[in-house]
Amino acid sequence: MRLEIGNINIKDVQLGNETKVEKGVLYVNQEELAKVTGDDERIASVEVYLAKPGEETRIIPVKDVIEPRVKVSGSGGIFPGFISKVDTVGEGRTHVLKGAAVVTTGKIVGFQEGIIDMSGPGAEYTPFSKTLNIVVKVDPIDGLHQHEHEAVVRLAGFRAAAYIGEAGRNVEPDDVQVYETKPLLEQAAEYPNLPKVAYVYMLQTQGLLHDTYVYGVDAKRIIPTLIYPTEVMDGAIVSGNCVSACDKNPTYVHQNSPVIHDLYELHGKEINFIGCVITNENVTLADKERSSNMTAKLVELIGAEAVIISEEGFGNPDADLVMNCRKIEKKGIKTVLITDEYAGQDGASQSLADSTPEGDAVVTAGNANEVITLPPMKTVIGYPEVADVIAGGSAGSLKEDGSITAEIQVITGATNELGFNYLTAKGL
Repeated sequence: MRLEIGNINIKDVQLGNETKVEKGVLYVNQEELAKVTGDDERIASVEVYLAKPGEETRIIPVKDVIEPRVKVSGSGGIFPGFISKVDTVGEGRTHVLKGAAVVTTGKIVGFQEGIIDMSGPGAEYTPFSKTLNIVVKVDPIDGLHQHEHEAVVRLAGFRAAAYIGEAGRNVEPDDVQVYETKPLLEQAAEYPNLPKVAYVYMLQTQGLLHDTYVYGVDAKRIIPTLIYPTEVMDGAIVSGNCVSACDKNPTYVHQNSPVIHDLYELHGKEINFIGCVITNENVTLADKERSSNMTAKLVELIGAEAVIISEEGFGNPDADLVMNCRKIEKKGIKTVLITDEYAGQDGASQSLADSTPEGDAVVTAGNANEVITLPPMKTVIGYPEVADVIAGGSAGSLKEDGSITAEIQVITGATNELGFNYLTAKGL
């Protein structure tokens, strides 16, 4: 599949009478956006805000972050299975409003939702302090169950992003990037002297409110399968989960997976990037064994000589990560793991819930238990009181002056396990 990504660089976002892009400025019709976003009888109200880098603004609780895009040629459309028909994506051309993002917030669904600060120390931990954010605050009608509440807000965010993305349909991109993965036999033969590398992409699927969707299907219901990397880049995978904010993959991160982009950057130079295996993270031991067996089999079947494996979440998913690693290594295929750590506030605890001797090449995205104090902000979009109950916070995290003391676990993207974050390491 050959996909062209046309990047339209957005320098500013403003409210206006018409939703359009003009000279690098994204103008958003607030009333139209609210109407489109709230087109669901289960929604009681929608409010639209702008949050820009450097402003003293806090968004809490953050549910999802989505990049506005529009499909201008090729099969399928944006968010297949939700907004568009279930046609295969990953080819043709897609225009991206690069630098803009839709952020959804509102009443808390569960407890694993996050914070985005647009300035101050918290902004240094989240990549979404650098995006021009169109925030839609979506509150449902009373009486919805949690899973229904999550679905209402998730779909509202997709509608908002699709509506805004349409503004880029007829705009000439500032640059066009081309990504291509050919059918397997053809791809493998193209660079016979380069090592064949695949990506094992673990998707969060561990119980209610821990959902990731593939072409509109909850990935709990899939068995491991092959997917073109360009399908991921083109919106085939979206977030629907409420895992801890620090290592959650919002939809924006799936759309812009650093692992996939970096593998493409090395493709044809140092490696032959032959494809992507998606697999789920399971609850029962039998399901973990089944998925890891099939993942290892698929990696072997396509002839990979090395794989990168990433996870989403921590604790229970560590067992899936380790199983995938061990079984793939047993087939003589080298693995590199990407994870984060929950090593305690002092960093002295066991980092992962499971381990294996074969897991000897690991990249860490940081320790999510480290504590930070976020100063008060002039503007708070959402419900600041949830700081006391979201994962990483505790009773008393929210102070009277509006500051928050909590683990960096509360910050959206702080220790993202695809590397979509700002933390780094230094030698001692």
